[in-house]
Amino acid sequence: MAPHTGTASGERRRATIEDVAAAAGVSVATVSRAIRGLPNVAISTRERVSKVADELSYRADPAASRLATGRSQSVGVAVPLLNYWYFSQVVSGAEAVLAAEGYDMIVIGVAGDDARRALLDGATSIHRRVDGLVFVDVPLGDDDTEFLRSRGLAVVTVGNHNAHFPSIGIDDVAVGEIAAEHLLGLGHTRIGIIGGQTGGPLDFPVPDLRRTGYERALRRARIDVDPALEVVGNFSVLGGRDAADSLLATHDRPTAVFAMSDEMAFGALLSAREHGLDVPGEISIVGVDDHDVSVVVGLTTVRQPVADHGARAARLVIEQLTGREVGPTRVERPVELVVRSTTAPLTTARNEVHRPETRSKP
Repeated sequence: MAPHTGTASGERRRATIEDVAAAAGVSVATVSRAIRGLPNVAISTRERVSKVADELSYRADPAASRLATGRSQSVGVAVPLLNYWYFSQVVSGAEAVLAAEGYDMIVIGVAGDDARRALLDGATSIHRRVDGLVFVDVPLGDDDTEFLRSRGLAVVTVGNHNAHFPSIGIDDVAVGEIAAEHLLGLGHTRIGIIGGQTGGPLDFPVPDLRRTGYERALRRARIDVDPALEVVGNFSVLGGRDAADSLLATHDRPTAVFAMSDEMAFGALLSAREHGLDVPGEISIVGVDDHDVSVVVGLTTVRQPVADHGARAARLVIEQLTGREVGPTRVERPVELVVRSTTAPLTTARNEVHRPETRSKP
């Protein structure tokens, strides 16, 4: 059923790209590509999106946002790294909404404290080039916050929470708990964990929060946390492989691995294969995100709506720019466990290599 697009007074509001995405069951980025005739959209998906857009009388209306005067009609999206899947998905979600509303998007790489300070240095005039900024896992200090507020920019953060700006994120502690509880429920008690980067552009709180959830689950199960079972994977495929190599080379290797991202989980799968181990027969692996490739390799993962983070952040920026009062609230998006074929019970794993996908919500 198509979503209702009326207002409280009964007046029908203009359908948004998010309405089309929800009704078609796809991401806003897919809707944007389909409507603009861009590649990498299946014919059936393109037809479904077109049909839903017609049913909702959806039309991108860039002129609507251009009624404002004295603005650049540009929004900046700052990310630590440009070549990571997670960040590219957030950017694609933001771009879809911004393009539909007539805003240009500027993607800004902020690889560390020096780059952040340079971006927010008054001499760079970033506040003259954009009307708003979305910071994706880029920490903002007190001075940064004061600079942004003094310049009147519309600001939204994704991941990191800031007391002065609206933010989008997930419960990362719950992510760690969900992954660990799934493996514990399958009978695994020696569970390795592949964490994030120590320092550098990805020095953000997500790894600590997910580790906290993992440790809580183990303690509830009366299992001691073994520091030797945690290694750093740098949120990359190769980093995940190197981390898994360290775990699997030990005499008392883990029977399961929780990787804090799907890309690190892909590396762990590669390492398991190189060690001659059957997955899930001899080792189970869980990731986080639900990367596009996860379904291809059958990866069990904790899914989060990554592109939707960017879409919602962009919408909050636009709402601020069009005069709506948006408080510094935290919008927490849902996560869900998606069980595929890389996890299985410890005692019967060899008999359960191929299993259908199931989903459960916390």
